[in-house]
Amino acid sequence: MIAQFDVAVIGLGAMGSAALAFLAARGVKAIGIDAYFPAHAMSSSHGDSRLIRLGYFEDPSYVPLLQRAYRNWRALETSLRADILTITGVLQIGSPDSKIVSGTRTSCRLHGLAQEELDAAEMARRFPAFRLDDDEVAILDPQGGYLRPEAAIMGYLKLAAESGAMLHFSEKVMALDPGDRGVTISSASGRYYARKVVIATGSWIAELVPHLKSHATPIRQVVAWYRPKDGFVAEPQRMPCFLRDEGTDGSYFGFPAIGTDGIKLGRHTHFREPIDPNEPNPPINDQDTVLLDGFASRRLPAAAGLRVRAATCRYTMLPSEDFLFDLLPGQPNIVVASPCSGHGFKFASVVGEILSDLALDGGTALEIAAFSFDALERHRPSRSLGVK
Repeated sequence: MIAQFDVAVIGLGAMGSAALAFLAARGVKAIGIDAYFPAHAMSSSHGDSRLIRLGYFEDPSYVPLLQRAYRNWRALETSLRADILTITGVLQIGSPDSKIVSGTRTSCRLHGLAQEELDAAEMARRFPAFRLDDDEVAILDPQGGYLRPEAAIMGYLKLAAESGAMLHFSEKVMALDPGDRGVTISSASGRYYARKVVIATGSWIAELVPHLKSHATPIRQVVAWYRPKDGFVAEPQRMPCFLRDEGTDGSYFGFPAIGTDGIKLGRHTHFREPIDPNEPNPPINDQDTVLLDGFASRRLPAAAGLRVRAATCRYTMLPSEDFLFDLLPGQPNIVVASPCSGHGFKFASVVGEILSDLALDGGTALEIAAFSFDALERHRPSRSLGVK
């Protein structure tokens, strides 16, 4: 006999683990299935730290979701009696009219958020790790900081299990067969039946939602860690997390010395190199290290010393770099989640709530209209929707 569930969550990374915890907390019979073990090296949810910030330069419409995310992260910490979110402030650096600086300023103004704008001289005095050009500025978001991704994911899975959810790891889902009242799930190990399914499989999303093959592109991302030249300068109270707009050279992100490997940094989307999600991430090469070493020496000369190591992970990019969480058109029993594009982890705590609402209620009170299939279709030619 096929095991039956109210909801099945496929993919137990950042979004899926949070969704499963919220679903189980609402008392439904739930199962979570993942092809690997959570926070593995082929995912987008490992590597010790992820930025979180409230003054969101990408679009002011993200701010209410972030405010809810902060609340949910603190609730997770309370439930686990563990530290997940650490406030260091986040500096958003560039020319006054750059996308990062002007966008942050707009979001802060529209939502009445605390911020402080610093010129190059003030930055040199207060935060000597950073080198700014004379005409550059920084906006300090005092509520920004970083999250611990592995602790967050394992914490949500712990809460899900304690609330009665079943967890299946190392089990790849091969196909979904939707019907009027539910969905039959075929995995490498067996079959299940669920009234509702949440698909949150990261870079593998198009395998179960073929329509997204023309939208969701897995790319290789590289980060590197540097031993601090001056441990005092690189401490979090003197070196906040940061984003930096380098104009035509893209944008960079970084963290102070919060772990044994020192300062961590990377370039957003790196070289936008598409990858096969079923193959190991391509290894680090000289082009990677030349790029990141050059940025470190040019922009963090007082802080970043010898490179200790570098590592690869992956982003799953949508055309607009916005998120997607919505019911699959024509299939109201299937919820699709691809809220990533390289800036999604900080939202995982609220995305879990949203996905729970969509699965159980068919909608949510949170504002997500901008992250729908309709919005996605405005960025690419239409194709027939379906699941595999």
